[in-house]
Amino acid sequence: MTYRKATSVLPEALLLEIQKYIQGEMIYIPKLDRNYKQWGVNSGERQRIDHRNKLIKKTFKNGTSIQQLAEDYFLSIETIKKIVYTK
Repeated sequence: MTYRKATSVLPEALLLEIQKYIQGEMIYIPKLDRNYKQWGVNSGERQRIDHRNKLIKKTFKNGTSIQQLAEDYFLSIETIKKIVYTK
């Protein structure tokens, strides 16, 4: 995240309005929803985890215990439960 000086990017009238609510502090202005990408989309990590979770669910449905899945995937039992019991 980069920081930019408000006086260099905001119109004076808007800056004065914002100063009614906050002065001398940093605020975060989020991206518009249409510009937002979920975590891991750019790196491919989200796709890798989704694939792993599908394999875990499939293996669980085929009879592998939660304990065994936790050991096989190096995850906690609670994490495995979250994966196999959520839709």
